[in-house]
Amino acid sequence: MLVLTRRAGESIMIGSEISVRVVEVRGDVVRIGVDAPRAVQVHREEVFEAVRAQNLAAAGAATGSLDALRAGLAGRVAGPSLRAAPAVDAPAEPSAPAAEPAPGSERPKPGPPPPARP
Repeated sequence: MLVLTRRAGESIMIGSEISVRVVEVRGDVVRIGVDAPRAVQVHREEVFEAVRAQNLAAAGAATGSLDALRAGLAGRVAGPSLRAAPAVDAPAEPSAPAAEPAPGSERPKPGPPPPARP
C-alpha cells in the first residue's frame, strides 16, 4: 500500500483520469473528493462490501434453485411431450385423399369483378 501525506486542498492522481482530493480535515475526520469517469464505480468500502455480500448470497440462492430443478427433472421419465421431433429425412405418413367439395359449395376463385350489367 502506498501511503501519502496530503493537506486540505491537495490531491493525488490515480492513472491519468482519477483524482482524489483532500477537501477538509476536521479532527480525526477527513473529507475527500473523487473525480473519476462515469464508467469507474466509486463506493465507500463498507457499502462495497455490503453489495458484494448481497450479490454472493443471491448467486448462491440461484445455484441452489438450479440444483433443486435438476434433481426434480432427473427423477422424471420423459413423457410424450418431451419426445424428440421426427428427423427431417423421415418418410411422410400417407395422407387421406382430399374429399370432393359438395356441389354448390365451391367458392369462386379471386379475380377481377364481373362486368357491370347495362
